[in-house]
Amino acid sequence: MNNRTATVNRDTLETQISVTVNLDGTGKTNFSTGIPFLEHMLEQVARHGMLDLDIKAKGDLHIDAHHTVEDLGITFGKAVTDALGDRIGIYRYGHAYIPLDEALSRVVIDFSGRPGLTYDVDFPRARIGDFDVDLFREFFQGFVNQANATLHIDNLKGVNAHHVAETIFKAFGRALRFSLEKDARMEGITPSTKGCL
Repeated sequence: MNNRTATVNRDTLETQISVTVNLDGTGKTNFSTGIPFLEHMLEQVARHGMLDLDIKAKGDLHIDAHHTVEDLGITFGKAVTDALGDRIGIYRYGHAYIPLDEALSRVVIDFSGRPGLTYDVDFPRARIGDFDVDLFREFFQGFVNQANATLHIDNLKGVNAHHVAETIFKAFGRALRFSLEKDARMEGITPSTKGCL
């Protein structure tokens, strides 16, 4: 299997971020972001997506977490794009339904070459600990913009905000895994009738 890894650095006046991803990993993680709940969610992505993720981030958390979370999504999306390369031979599509007790979420992704986010999630409360749940949308928007992927995220049930968030990120990881894996029957073939993604 080709070496599908990449490191991307993003350095702005608001954040300094480095993301290293291995698309063919085993779920290993190393995080230093200053945002513990987001790290917990990204650990779900790595474990259920079978990605190795190394993420370092320093941001203007004295203001709030918005810039850091958004820029993490941007940098992660760019790292996936770089690691993926020409997209030849991948499954392209992935989906997952993930439950956690009373919560159930569905994530569907298409590495189509076209960025788009449809996000239908109503959290039962505005914060999980000190994390503002509005920032999850910003993370995923940043991701799709750089990964050039279409992403649909739907929370179908849930009364516990932590459970809702966890089902979303686990499903995202699982959908990533399926979409990014190599399809032996598509070796050397672009998964599109257009001939490009």
